[in-house]
Amino acid sequence: MERSIIHLNVADFAVAVERACQPRLRGRPVIVASSGAARASVYDMSDEAFSAGVRKGMPLFQARRACPDAALVDPRPGAYVRAMEDLSAPGLSFSPLLEPGQGDGHLFVDVTGTSRIHGPAVDVAWRLGRHAKSLLGLSPAWSVAPNKLVAKAATRVVKPRGECIVGAGEEESFLAPLSLSLIPGIEAPDLAALHRFNLSTAGEAAAWTPDQLWVPFGSRAFFLHDAVRGRDASPVLPPGARPPAVIETREFSPDTNEREVLEGALYTLCEQAGARLRAMGRASGGARLSLEYADAVRTPRQAGIKPASACDPVLFAAASRAMATAWTRRVRVRKMTLVFDRLGFFPAQMELFPDPGVRRMEKVCAVLDQVREHFGPRALQTGRTLEAT
Repeated sequence: MERSIIHLNVADFAVAVERACQPRLRGRPVIVASSGAARASVYDMSDEAFSAGVRKGMPLFQARRACPDAALVDPRPGAYVRAMEDLSAPGLSFSPLLEPGQGDGHLFVDVTGTSRIHGPAVDVAWRLGRHAKSLLGLSPAWSVAPNKLVAKAATRVVKPRGECIVGAGEEESFLAPLSLSLIPGIEAPDLAALHRFNLSTAGEAAAWTPDQLWVPFGSRAFFLHDAVRGRDASPVLPPGARPPAVIETREFSPDTNEREVLEGALYTLCEQAGARLRAMGRASGGARLSLEYADAVRTPRQAGIKPASACDPVLFAAASRAMATAWTRRVRVRKMTLVFDRLGFFPAQMELFPDPGVRRMEKVCAVLDQVREHFGPRALQTGRTLEAT
């Protein structure tokens, strides 16, 4: 079934909320920043202040110098969270799959398959926009598209106020003429690298193959290859849902405390998790390991991964650090659960002095994925995993 994702985008959300509460701020430049802080930075700014050179995170004294006639308003994060809740509430009557931003004015609603009940997705989006305008005094840009990435790009094109509809199959042609800076997930280091190759639009970057993108971007090449073509399978998470994670488990029969068996099983789980992460186009920033012993005692531990990665040896190194602190008893182990969370895109900022061994292993993992996809998961095995069979 073709997906129908609605995205609402209230530009300069903090400023929009303050203007809804204080009409005197309308039509003049506004800077949201803590006036009483010694080293205050800009929390948000209006279009007028942006045009004058004000940027988020800029020191306040520089922002005042760039736009001296701007009204200064202290930030109220609690008010922005409440406004976000009010903006999101009507969407739940159309779909349980509603993913609000963290007080930033962004809202995704998955209305796939609901047209018989609520009408076309375009009508639902129009109703949500009308609610925001009439009840909250906010004027969001909205879009309807087959996935979250394209829907977000579409609202960037038409904001601060406007509407955009991208049909199924039109994703790549819609993105092709757009600046790469409008593609969600493409960060400043990506843009700098792409510009060095004289690539400025999504269509120009889409002409590159994954192998060509691998040279300057490494593992991040897979994300970029899909992003400029409008490919995105990420789901719209319901309110309160846990962030996505990759979970792998292994039960031992009989129970064991043999180091070779446990380490082999751990590496197998890392290979399985790594393959899933690479298929998702995501990297993990942390590993959580839980060992369940024969007497039902559990010992959970965790380790960070920096920079985030989906390379099997890097995942195994983090999981091994967690196991070193979790495996402290002489009792045999019955079950091992490994979770890779803090999922995100592959880091855009590559290391200044990258480990050549890691880069080689990233390429090896990509080849292993292709071989195993064609010939089965056991077509190629590392020596360590043989101990776990």
